[in-house]
Amino acid sequence: MNEKETLPVAERDRERLEREHQKDLERIRGFRLIDDDFMNVCFDDNIPVTELLLRIILGRQVFVKQVRTQRNFKNLVGRDLYLDVLAVEDDGTQMNVEIQRSDSGADPKRARYHSSILDSHSLKPSEDFTRLPETYVIFITENDVLGYCQSLYRIERTIKGLEMDFGDGEHIVYVNCEIRDDGTELGKLIHDFFCEDPGDMNYSVLADRVRYFKEDTKGVRTMCKVIEEMRKEVWNEASSEAERKTKEASVRRMYLKGFPADQIAYIIDLPVDEVKDIISSES
Repeated sequence: MNEKETLPVAERDRERLEREHQKDLERIRGFRLIDDDFMNVCFDDNIPVTELLLRIILGRQVFVKQVRTQRNFKNLVGRDLYLDVLAVEDDGTQMNVEIQRSDSGADPKRARYHSSILDSHSLKPSEDFTRLPETYVIFITENDVLGYCQSLYRIERTIKGLEMDFGDGEHIVYVNCEIRDDGTELGKLIHDFFCEDPGDMNYSVLADRVRYFKEDTKGVRTMCKVIEEMRKEVWNEASSEAERKTKEASVRRMYLKGFPADQIAYIIDLPVDEVKDIISSES
């Protein structure tokens, strides 16, 4: 008999939890700001790091009065949207910063949708359109998504033929993380986003924040909770997917046995149209 099998159940559980904890600590040490979950934690409710980021990207002084991460914007007639970082300046300007490691996540039409969501939540009923605040949607992309070998892309609406600014207050910015360590402030910032060790970072305000969540007892405890939530989310998604596949298999079996779609829907607790779609795909 294996020596571990002779241990009491409680002790085996403690050993298993300790192994998981050590893996979590190792994972925390490997986190970088380009990893959106870690970036969200580091930027949440932290004005100094947010002001540094925006000042370097926008090339001007920025005064942030509020910053929140993972804000859920509800859309009653369309798709909801979770924003990685939402910062608000003293003058009401709204800035959405998104980490996009996948090229598909940084499609220009997604940037347009983010802008529209910010606008749709900016005015009260009957409030005049002139009160719409300026908005910035900033995509920090791991690859050169737009493909023109620029470190920074600024997208503004202009009047064709006159090359004049349309003046609608909407701004979209892409930060290309393929270009880094080029000696510029932006290059140094991008370098910091890919550092695992805060000691290798250029900007102390970022390094201190990263160090807190990697080395401070309270910060590490916070990150462990975040990892646990991520683990639960993955588990729930896997469970939902397994349940969906089980129901689809049941629909197919009952259909082959001659059950009509409405009876299958009632027994398995699915909409009739969904049952018909499953049967149609099987056929």
